[in-house]
Amino acid sequence: MDIDLNELSLKELKDLQSQVAKAINGFEDRRKKEALAELEETARARGFSLAELTGIAPVRKRSPATAKYANPTDPTDTWSGRGRKPRWFEAALKDGKKPEDLAI
Repeated sequence: MDIDLNELSLKELKDLQSQVAKAINGFEDRRKKEALAELEETARARGFSLAELTGIAPVRKRSPATAKYANPTDPTDTWSGRGRKPRWFEAALKDGKKPEDLAI
């Protein structure tokens, strides 16, 4: 691949630089994935998981919380019961409603 860099415009040089940076990052990512797969295979062949050997627990992804309560004035406004109570929920409780009344 012969490219005469002296004949390229500044924009073309910057585009080329960007492409080279992306290619380098992609190459490094592929190498890391290959090395990780190789290490996992070696650990598995010896009867361990890579997480056991490194002491790092595997990352578990949580599923999104399902809605348990709905705003009586706007049913599309929901709350899962986790985290801070929404203002509409607290206002409904102050008005004498019970959480069961707001349940979906």
